[in-house]
Amino acid sequence: MSNNDIVQKLWNLCDVLRDDGINYSDYVTELVLLLFIKMEHENAQSGVMSGHKLPEGARWPDIAKLSGLNLLNHYRATLLSLSQSTDPLISAIYADAQTRLKEPRHLEQLIKSIDGIDWFSAQRDGLGDLYEGLLEKNATETKSGAGQYFTPRPLIDCIVELIAPKPGETVQDPAAGTAGFLIAADAYIKARTDNLYNLNEKQREFQRNKAFIGMELVPGTRRLALMNCLLHGMEGDAEGVIHLGNTLGSAGSNLPKSGIILSNPPFGTAKGGGGPTRDDFTHSTSNKQLAFVQHIYRHLKDGGRAAVVLPDNVLFEAGVGADIRRDLMDKCNLHTILRLPTGIFYAQGVKTNVLFFDKVSQHASGGTNEVWVYDLRSNMPRFGKRTPLTRNHFAKFEAAFTGQRIDQGEDGRFRCFSRDWIRDRADSLDIAWLKDDNAEDAADLPEPAVLAQEAMGELEGALAELKAILAELGEVEE
Repeated sequence: MSNNDIVQKLWNLCDVLRDDGINYSDYVTELVLLLFIKMEHENAQSGVMSGHKLPEGARWPDIAKLSGLNLLNHYRATLLSLSQSTDPLISAIYADAQTRLKEPRHLEQLIKSIDGIDWFSAQRDGLGDLYEGLLEKNATETKSGAGQYFTPRPLIDCIVELIAPKPGETVQDPAAGTAGFLIAADAYIKARTDNLYNLNEKQREFQRNKAFIGMELVPGTRRLALMNCLLHGMEGDAEGVIHLGNTLGSAGSNLPKSGIILSNPPFGTAKGGGGPTRDDFTHSTSNKQLAFVQHIYRHLKDGGRAAVVLPDNVLFEAGVGADIRRDLMDKCNLHTILRLPTGIFYAQGVKTNVLFFDKVSQHASGGTNEVWVYDLRSNMPRFGKRTPLTRNHFAKFEAAFTGQRIDQGEDGRFRCFSRDWIRDRADSLDIAWLKDDNAEDAADLPEPAVLAQEAMGELEGALAELKAILAELGEVEE
């Protein structure tokens, strides 16, 4: 069986959960509480994990041998005991975990179905990859909640390949989600070190416990991320690889400076008092992506590398948006922008980019001298289930990124723009030149919230320019 076949079998178990009155959005949460116990057992049996992480009485054979009400009661008690475990990682994974299953027969059916899966085939590709596949399946099927901005695996792999993390470097994701970027970075290093065997024991210890750190605001998402990391052999510190907290609050300011930062921050404007409360930001803004950009370039070590996924409005928003872009280009070498195709995220019409930049040493002069822009958006197919995004779609960009950089002119996809040219455009980085023959129709329009945010950015920019004119005329104070 292929990994995709097993993922589909697991996804089909959601029908059992539906029969027990469990909501569509809660399928994966309910399923993974049970599935993780099975995967932990398989990993411990095969030696992928150094012994069992779960205590006796809470392991798969302890659950699978029971039936009826005894099974349901034991499972409920198991989840409670795991949430109170003295192991901080296990207690974090199972914090507030409780099953919503009411019928013992449904739990029995889930256990028998999971036991019936070809786990030998699953082990071949790695249980962590199987789990990652289930999370991606959830994102593509539900099209709601955090799933709408699930970062596609081909894009993550492309970014990690170009950033090229090395053993001994710290890798951070301040908006970790289910830890896709961190797991891909770990896999990249393992593939080049014979699964860490080429490293000495001290280096292996660093890679397993200190090399990766993320922060996630939503407890349920963090649970999925911790399970995902553990199944990939990434244990992290006492809190695990992914810490629970608000990166735009005091918890974020305590994150360590890192050699590499990879992230796809949540889109939108903070609402209901949920805006940034950091006192170490130079520029105050309610735009979450702009706030995350500040965190990223402030938390990069000198010489550190970053890649961050951002929507179009961050590239052109005036006022504080321009101030933050200017600060970024002064403190870092913003060397490359990748304009991504529309439709690769599950919120229809969202237009995004990847910004690649390096932190300039405080002892060095300069920053950004030129920005290379690769347009992978114009004249591209409409991606979706019929035309899935693949790694091959990034092949020419990767070649241009790593090879000798040549400006391809107005008919090409890769062009270079000087810092002076960008400065003359009010530091806007929303740079496009190719005529897109794929005319947009109403179905391709962005979400109303995205359109409103873009309009607000343009209005704020116009207002700032009018104030500047009045200030020059002496009519108002600047």
